[in-house]
Amino acid sequence: MKNNLICLLFIMTGMFACKKETDPIFDKSPDERINETLARYQQVLTGAPNGWKALVYPAGVPGSVFGFYLSFTDANRVQMFSDFTTASTSTPKESSWRLKALQQPSLLFDTYSYLHVLCDPDASQNGGQYGQGLGSDFEFAIDSTAGDSVWLTGRFNRSKAVLIKATEQEKAAWFQHQINRSIDSVGAILTYFRRLTTGASHYDISIDNFLHQVTFTWIVDGKVKQVTTGYTYTSSGITLSPAFNDGTTTISSFDQVKWENGAVNFTINGKVASITETVTPVAIDLAAPKRWYQYATDNERYWATDEGFHVNGQDNAFQITSLPSYAFLTYYPQINGPGTDLDLLGFVLRGDDGKNTISYGPGYSAPTYTSDGRIIFNDIGFSGSMPANKTPIQKTRSLMADPMGYYLVQIRPLTYVMVSARDGKSWITWQSF
Repeated sequence: MKNNLICLLFIMTGMFACKKETDPIFDKSPDERINETLARYQQVLTGAPNGWKALVYPAGVPGSVFGFYLSFTDANRVQMFSDFTTASTSTPKESSWRLKALQQPSLLFDTYSYLHVLCDPDASQNGGQYGQGLGSDFEFAIDSTAGDSVWLTGRFNRSKAVLIKATEQEKAAWFQHQINRSIDSVGAILTYFRRLTTGASHYDISIDNFLHQVTFTWIVDGKVKQVTTGYTYTSSGITLSPAFNDGTTTISSFDQVKWENGAVNFTINGKVASITETVTPVAIDLAAPKRWYQYATDNERYWATDEGFHVNGQDNAFQITSLPSYAFLTYYPQINGPGTDLDLLGFVLRGDDGKNTISYGPGYSAPTYTSDGRIIFNDIGFSGSMPANKTPIQKTRSLMADPMGYYLVQIRPLTYVMVSARDGKSWITWQSF
């Protein structure tokens, strides 16, 4: 027993005499390492001699991209331009910024700037949705850096962004007001359809200079193809992001853009190109007229518009909103019930009790559909009594009954644009509720 106790004491003494040491993996504390990382990013951001060009892709508007110019200082101030509007393209705005260790190193723009405009919850500031704007961000996690670029992800909406070191020429373009916004002149082309021609290629093209999107539509082997991509403005024109590819041709930019002789002229891959007016689109949705009409009849619904016809560049061309108690204009197929033969272009008025009532308007028999994708309305008379100011009603009725008829373009599930097949310069936008 005594020998056992002595052995046990030796073992315990040996155990307590052993000192366990673990060599640290890092020679600095986590806080020290984080601070060094933030300091390195600070040096990267402030050390670009010509500042940065930035591309921001708002998560709330897939396919859109907006361009910025940023110049960071060690005083945590940033001077900024944005191509969101003409004013922000030419007027610099200064705000504050900082780097902070959150879940990962993050770049925060903490006073209101052009970046905040994209995510302003007041949709009147950016054309987005109330409460979220365009779904963009002004706080970004830093994902990685490589070469002259820094990749970012928005912390709230997960918008993607990239900073690219600007050249001296790119910096000068912003400060000397040389950003080319001539592509905006496409809005001066009065037809709804616009034709992009480059070499032997032809596309229907739609440019949304608010959301910075270009939509190409073309035909391949009798089938309609459509691609939407974003764009930013440059000193020469616009850069597409991502580049457009139709299978044979890649278009990454419109260069040397200018408005002249009623067309937008430029070069694509060094070749002459232009956007001009056209009455007939490259791609006609032959089924759209019947689909538009049938949706309303099948669901016992109607189509409505607030302002009526757009004509020769003018919205609300016939001033129908000036009619007494006017609420909206509706096209109501088979207004007397399914299978009946009366359609009504009804002028809806708001009563003193706040209720809406169809008060008057021209009636139509079932429309005619042509093999080339047009719908023609057959006026059969007028219902109700016209107000004293007849002109808006008469002009609307006359244009609606144009024997050349209309093309229908579906732009959203329950929204169609009805475009004059006579000259393409008149159209009306219908929505179903």
